[in-house]
Amino acid sequence: METSNTTWTNICAANDLTPNAGICALYNEQQVAIFLCKQTNNVYAVANYDPFGGANVLSRGLIGSTQDIIYVASPLYKQRFNLSTGECLDSPDHKLKTYNVRIENDQVQLKEAS
Repeated sequence: METSNTTWTNICAANDLTPNAGICALYNEQQVAIFLCKQTNNVYAVANYDPFGGANVLSRGLIGSTQDIIYVASPLYKQRFNLSTGECLDSPDHKLKTYNVRIENDQVQLKEAS
């Protein structure tokens, strides 16, 4: 449920997304990795910063799935992050920031997660 102070921000055109690949966008001065998953036909958005490699590279990671969990594997050290929750599947003490994301009027839109 949206409240009156909830604002969606246009990030890019929906056709800028490539299925099963990530793009990086700047949102509120933070790098965000955005993915369109072909398997689920859902769009996901997580922080682009890899806490293990110390670099903004997750948008270059590979999408995969295990036990019905859609994840991105870091291109550096291959840790897998759940795209819905941000949790690291390989090291539960690490978690990425996630963002609410949607496609509205052919635009990818983000807002802060609750």
